[in-house]
Amino acid sequence: MKTIDTEELVGTLRSIIEDEGREASLVISGSSMAPFLIHHRDSVLLGPIDRPLRRGDIVFYQRDNGQYVLHRIQRVHADDCYDTIGDAQTESEIGVRKDQVFAIVKNVRRKGRWLGPDSFWWHFFERTWLDAIPLRRLIMMIYPR
Repeated sequence: MKTIDTEELVGTLRSIIEDEGREASLVISGSSMAPFLIHHRDSVLLGPIDRPLRRGDIVFYQRDNGQYVLHRIQRVHADDCYDTIGDAQTESEIGVRKDQVFAIVKNVRRKGRWLGPDSFWWHFFERTWLDAIPLRRLIMMIYPR
């Protein structure tokens, strides 16, 4: 197995998405998007942002400290900033700027199957799960891992 530097990998992804306007696949790393997306099991198909972003979209962005994050938009502000949150989290990240976001998730490969925005699970996590933020701690305590 070849190990690749994160900066090199994301630089290549950004070039494919932003410069060439194509889509690129990425295996999920980390647990912030569980239970929808699971570390090293699932992957996402990232693409260029071709429409205004809205609540429920999963976006890939870079924090000011250089860290790359894949989270869901919880709220869109009039000043082109977003509040984002991982599906496993109960605290939002406030004020993600539009210029920090460089890709949107077009499809996901979850449990070996490709799912798109028209699937039940996509809708569930995009709507119901976002509305359940105050209950997430309790749900995650009883959710079988």
